[in-house]
Amino acid sequence: MNLLKTYDDITARLKATGDYIWPLALRLIMFWEFWEAGISKYRGDNWFADIPWADWQMGFPFPFNLLPVDLNWMLATWGELVFSILILLGLFTRFAAFSLLVITVVATAAVHWPAEWNSLAELWNGYVISPKGAGNFKLPLLFVLLLMPLIFHGGGKISLDYLLLGTRRRALRNNITGDLAALSLGLLVLGVTTVFLLPIVGYAFLGLSLLTALAHIFIG
Repeated sequence: MNLLKTYDDITARLKATGDYIWPLALRLIMFWEFWEAGISKYRGDNWFADIPWADWQMGFPFPFNLLPVDLNWMLATWGELVFSILILLGLFTRFAAFSLLVITVVATAAVHWPAEWNSLAELWNGYVISPKGAGNFKLPLLFVLLLMPLIFHGGGKISLDYLLLGTRRRALRNNITGDLAALSLGLLVLGVTTVFLLPIVGYAFLGLSLLTALAHIFIG
């Protein structure tokens, strides 16, 4: 029993310390990756414009395939720059992480996703860093998984969010538990994550999110 208590005490302290460390570590690496991507676009040429219009329409998902290439380039560039800074500061962390997730999955659909695949085995061939003719979505998928904790858990205790909203958050946490609204938000995040890559799955998540939101409104 003493051994179990010691183990429990250690894990409890690790969790308490982790509330400070792991969100900051995620924010730092996500800031650097997206800032680097954004600043390279800002300093470079718009290579979106080099893509033939037919390929652009086929590659970029709706509604981004309807926007001018220059506007898409500007949105991608400034989105990566601005939201990466917010991630670094831990300000509006969830919104910034969600926005970067959208940028990531749109880029994955446009550039990194296999052009054609007929089975999960073929799709899995694209789970690589370097392109091998079947997509190369390993790195953006890892970015999505790294952004998820920031979306659901926030920027941690070393963040402007915690400094500005910490007291209110602690008060609200005592009153809010997992409910239909929470489930709806979770399904919404999953829907946005998948709808550009696996539309049927994504729309299913979004539909369930809408249904659970309506159930929360009318049932409570």
